[in-house]
Amino acid sequence: MKILRCYFTLVISILVLGTFLAGCNSAMQAYKDGVKKFDNGEYDLAIKGLQKAEQANYEPLQTSFLIAESYRLSNRFKESIPYYKKALDGGITNPEAQFQYAYALKTTGQYQQASNQFALFAKAPTSPKNLQERALREVEILKITDKLRIEKMPDVQLKDIPFNGTGSEFSPTVLGNELVFSSSKKEKVYKNNGQPMLGLYKIAIGKDAGDTQGTAELFSKEIFDPEANEGSPAFSPDGKTLIFARGNTGKKKGTADVDLYQSRNVNGQWTTPAILPINDSLAWDGSPSFSRDGKTLYFASNRAGGAGGIDLYRTNIDASGRFSKPVNMGRDINTAGDEMFPYVAEGGVLYFASDGHPGLGKLDLFSATRTQGIITIENLGLPFNSPQDDFGLVFYKDKDQGFFASNREGGKGDDDIYYFFKPKAPDSTIAQKDPMDPLNPQNPNYIEGKLKSVRYFLAGDVYDNSTNPTPIDSAIVHILPDTSDTQITQLKTNAAGKFGTQPVEEGRSYVLLVERKGFISKREPFSMNGRSIPPIFLTKAVTDTTFQVSIKLDRLELNKTFVLDNIYYDLNKYNIRPDAAIELDKLVQILKDNPTMNIELSSHTDARATDAYNMTLSQNRAESAIKYLNLKGIDAERLTAKGYGERQLIIPNAKTEEEHQRNRRTEFTILSY
Repeated sequence: MKILRCYFTLVISILVLGTFLAGCNSAMQAYKDGVKKFDNGEYDLAIKGLQKAEQANYEPLQTSFLIAESYRLSNRFKESIPYYKKALDGGITNPEAQFQYAYALKTTGQYQQASNQFALFAKAPTSPKNLQERALREVEILKITDKLRIEKMPDVQLKDIPFNGTGSEFSPTVLGNELVFSSSKKEKVYKNNGQPMLGLYKIAIGKDAGDTQGTAELFSKEIFDPEANEGSPAFSPDGKTLIFARGNTGKKKGTADVDLYQSRNVNGQWTTPAILPINDSLAWDGSPSFSRDGKTLYFASNRAGGAGGIDLYRTNIDASGRFSKPVNMGRDINTAGDEMFPYVAEGGVLYFASDGHPGLGKLDLFSATRTQGIITIENLGLPFNSPQDDFGLVFYKDKDQGFFASNREGGKGDDDIYYFFKPKAPDSTIAQKDPMDPLNPQNPNYIEGKLKSVRYFLAGDVYDNSTNPTPIDSAIVHILPDTSDTQITQLKTNAAGKFGTQPVEEGRSYVLLVERKGFISKREPFSMNGRSIPPIFLTKAVTDTTFQVSIKLDRLELNKTFVLDNIYYDLNKYNIRPDAAIELDKLVQILKDNPTMNIELSSHTDARATDAYNMTLSQNRAESAIKYLNLKGIDAERLTAKGYGERQLIIPNAKTEEEHQRNRRTEFTILSY
């Protein structure tokens, strides 16, 4: 009997162990599937898989962070908050987690909590510099939310239009007596956010535009792709030309799969849409809008060369319908954040949405007016703006009424279209007055009749890159434009390692080349993009502000090894990918700035193949990188290629993909100097 009891105990133990292992495998598979969906931009599916892993407490920190990111990247900031908090409370080391957590708090109106998180993020030594700058800016913006919440147009009233549904309705535009807009009504589900895909629809505007109701119908069967998102319609003044955005077909990864298309109305029928030549194949292009005369097209794009994020561009249209080369609308309008949904009203006032200018939340509505060459940006305030997204403003008949979209609290679905009436649009008579007129107190560019201005300066310090950094004296700091090596000036550090100050200009980018005997010369980029102080913050006619830069130099020592970040290769291949070339170009610059330094460039693999295979693969990868450096002008005698395979693993028993990636690295070691 005792033997029988032991037998049953053993069987039960085996069953329990089997169930436990099955549960572990199930959680691991759910995590892997979620990560794969996340990498593919299928955020709604990623959330479902990762939440299963979370329930099993598998990779809890990374799982929580990826769920939060999935919600954020599908524009569901409120839902991301508890997952960011859980990841941060657990000690996640990802440097962007706290920034995005702070931003999510801002979008829900939790301004003080958001300010606290932005401040903590800005002080953290591991925070990326570009985000540190944005965080400090947000701290300042959050100090003036009371000013931004002023009801600038107190007579305005809003109506959530009856035809809004549980999905998304946005980008309203008026064509005759019809409202044409984007709506999520297609059968296919968009894997990014789990909603039906977007199409263009129309509905007759009611006698009372705010009570417009009924069932919206498809705008045109010729402009309908069941496999794509279609949105942001814009009509030429004569109503004969339509330009809209189409994409997210899954044929390209990420946001690059969105382009502008054009259709013409011929004998009452819309032609098959044709892609526009102004698109950038590597970028997101959307939010089109015509000027009042139809000779200029405005649109938004995140193409390379902008101020950061999504910028506003314009292109001229000639009599034959040909488009000129798109031109960025400049740093007065574009910021390090996103600028989208342009609309030009009568009188030339530009309305747009932005999360880079001082605002109440994510996208806020702004106006831009130009007077005597000076552009004035103004937040429209309440009731147009809220802590959430507010965008896509258009007027209807006159400036006393119109439409815009918002996903603010209290709506019927995700994005809703709101009707506003009796707005006091920016007073064109004030905009036309002499900017020096003391009777123009609403102009934020002036104070007591004097034009506000800021003088910007650059200063900093140089330290050695050690556990206990000490200042470096007599280091030479060459300040160069980012486009050439023509020196603007050079400064020398004092005994405390400090240098400066040097005047810098708005909108310009610089490079600081720092040299000191016994140290590796280093280049540090510095850009004024997004650093301009909005006039609303200025309290006197002339304001001086100095930006501080800290630069750490590595000592020039034999056998010192440095890891090159982001040098990735395709599976089982060793050709230099474009993203790896960007990182190798940085090494090219280091070697040019330190011409006596000779290095060994080494490649390492993870342990998921045979040792012999990994040795060959790593050697080929190292030699491939050396050949690239040779082509960039680095003498072959200064370079040695060495493949180590899996013999120098940083994490010997790597399990997660992140751990395997740490083992798959490229390094360089100083052999002589």
